Amino acid sequence: MAKILAIESSCDETACAIVEDGHVILSNVVSTQIDTHKQFGGVVPEVASRLHVEKISVVIKEALEKAGMSVEEVDAIAYTKGPGLIGSLHVGVQAAKTLAWMYQKPMLPMNHMAGHIYANAFVQKLKFPLLALVISGGHSQLIWMKEDYSFEIIGDTLDDAVGEAYDKVSRVLGTGYPGGPIIDQLAKQGKTHYFLKTPKTEGAYDFSFSGLKSSVLQLIQREEKMGRPLVKEDVAFAFQEVAVHSLVDKTMVAVRDKKPAMVVLAGGVAANSRLREIILERMRAFPETELILPPLSVCTDNAAMIGAAAWVAWQRKEFGSWEDSADSSMELSV
Repeated sequence: MAKILAIESSCDETACAIVEDGHVILSNVVSTQIDTHKQFGGVVPEVASRLHVEKISVVIKEALEKAGMSVEEVDAIAYTKGPGLIGSLHVGVQAAKTLAWMYQKPMLPMNHMAGHIYANAFVQKLKFPLLALVISGGHSQLIWMKEDYSFEIIGDTLDDAVGEAYDKVSRVLGTGYPGGPIIDQLAKQGKTHYFLKTPKTEGAYDFSFSGLKSSVLQLIQREEKMGRPLVKEDVAFAFQEVAVHSLVDKTMVAVRDKKPAMVVLAGGVAANSRLREIILERMRAFPETELILPPLSVCTDNAAMIGAAAWVAWQRKEFGSWEDSADSSMELSV
């Protein structure tokens, strides 16, 4: 058995968790900065870094206390190396290196997106080959995994990530930040009223959301010009239906072509209620493929998911060195 202390600080959540054998969460502490960044309409990197410095020791201490453990009792220190905001990442990297040096523990530098994928291990053991729909504020990708800890990007966004599109649409509607949960809730109160075009891409598995975002802006301007009152709930409904169906449609094409043993959702947008509803419905056409939806508690950024991925790295003895540093544009490829 291996107990891993994991640290996550890639964006605006300062987090620490203790995870045993990749699927048992002994503690998972997250200090969020959402209320601070709301007033700016998005994450301010310099502010995020400063808040990480203030909170990192607090969340580590709390995670250890909740797990009833000391640092001496953990087997390794895992941390998010990238991708993310460079200043935020550095805080977590330095905290992890400090603990590893003080207590003579091996280090496991992890990819943030691998963590999102392996969050599904808290539901059940992953089966391969596996297809992961990775969706967040910075990523919209289809990842093919022939085997454990093997990543191939077969689909990517050509412009905006879907989470970024949600934030931008919420901003032009004046409904606040973060856009994902706000638009999801508004859409539940909306109905078919406005029409938005589905984005087109040449790649069978690629995504595009920039044009959809622009269509929303043009819709708002057109309604204002015509003197018609804008029904924000109906705009949210129209946007979400196109965005979610675009994600699921591409995923279903990949499922048909690649015939994976399992499909998983990963990333903050995996918490979207409409996405979960539609993909559950569409996957009924592929009864030979299992679908795993990650618990809502580990969809957004947290350290438990880093601990889950780190357990695989631990088994493979893929330890880090003192020369490792934060990598804001780290690619997911092994």
